[in-house]
Amino acid sequence: MKLETPRLLLREWRDTDREAFAAIVGDPHVMRFYPATRSRAEADAWIDKMIAGLANGTAHFLAVERKSDGAMLGLTGTADINFPIPTDPKLEIGWVLGKDYWGQGYAPEAARAVLEHAFTQLRAPEVAAFTAQVNLPSQRVMQKLGLVRDPSADFEHPRIAAGHPLRPHVLYRIANPNT
Repeated sequence: MKLETPRLLLREWRDTDREAFAAIVGDPHVMRFYPATRSRAEADAWIDKMIAGLANGTAHFLAVERKSDGAMLGLTGTADINFPIPTDPKLEIGWVLGKDYWGQGYAPEAARAVLEHAFTQLRAPEVAAFTAQVNLPSQRVMQKLGLVRDPSADFEHPRIAAGHPLRPHVLYRIANPNT
């Protein structure tokens, strides 16, 4: 699977992405809205999980590469939601980019291509995005993409410990404009 934008190539993962991805998800600032950073082994396992998701059709998370220089910026894509969330959305969109690539419009650019794929190829009736309530930067990207917050679907993330400041999550959604 491969998607393109004017500046980006969204593509399947390569072994050569592992070091750059490990640096991204090992950065405490990048991962400040996740419960923990990832070690090299955990980053490799995350890539392996994304490769498996692409193979079995449950996820479409791709490496984000800048066309101008081949830099691996991070990830974006969609996945089936496999835990209960109020209002029962089925498909999520997400992204993680290295901090050197923030503020340049890469996250919305990549995510727009992923949304288009979700709506036209996967024929998803809607796409949801969720993040920690305190993660305002990701919420701004969601808003730029046209997703709208659904307060009735805000939830306590079941994979984050009770009482953890990142457990309260907000949910945004967007309907497929083609249906």
